Amino acid sequence: MRPHVAWIHVAPIKALAIEARQRVALGLKGVEGDRRFCLIDPEGRMTNAKRVATLVAVRPEFADAGRHLTLHMPDGARVAADISLDEALDITIFGRTMRARPVVGPWSEALSAIADRPLRLVRIEEDGDGVDRAENGGGATLLSASSLEALAMAAGVAGPVDPRRFRMLFGVADVPAHTEDTWIGRPVRLGGAVVVPPGTVGRAAVTTVAPDTAPRISTRSPRWPATAARRSRPSRWPSASGHAWSGPERSPWATT
Repeated sequence: MRPHVAWIHVAPIKALAIEARQRVALGLKGVEGDRRFCLIDPEGRMTNAKRVATLVAVRPEFADAGRHLTLHMPDGARVAADISLDEALDITIFGRTMRARPVVGPWSEALSAIADRPLRLVRIEEDGDGVDRAENGGGATLLSASSLEALAMAAGVAGPVDPRRFRMLFGVADVPAHTEDTWIGRPVRLGGAVVVPPGTVGRAAVTTVAPDTAPRISTRSPRWPATAARRSRPSRWPSASGHAWSGPERSPWATT
């Protein structure tokens, strides 16, 4: 078979559950709405699943063109309301300062309760600014399905590692393991879009969190994906951040 897109995973709210899509428009800043919302602590710093693993088990669902939000909580409860925004404030994401608007509604209280710490849901003003490495033009991330199979073999587990652990935008099938490492600096076609990966993306503690239930695997365990990755490919990580662009005759659509 020819190499093809295996999955498309976006995170409408950073740190919360991944959303699978069949088709997206890929622009210079990534996929519209990806990482548009995030959680901040009282100091205005972004909080992620590395700090609060439970968050990955919360599934956000947007409706009415993004004007209504339902959070599906781990215990089965739903927290839903229409979205309204407060006045903009400064927040920081990995040392980058940007403007965001607090989301008025019941969600911050609900998320603070399961995180056991005060959190505030905000919407980032500029679409695309919430994407990791946005300052370097990293609009897309890539990971091959065969790399996950190699991790499973190194970890001694049955079946592939769940790709949601790595929170990568695109999965690519029918290429050899770690092929994505060789794509750095080269144009790669994803559906009708073209990306040029400038470098690798590190993944560590977040890979230890089970996407549906959020328990961690001990970092001392050989079953920990990050440990397995180091064993199967020392000093390299099988993922790449890509700068997405589309020319006059290139459709920016990518589809599974």
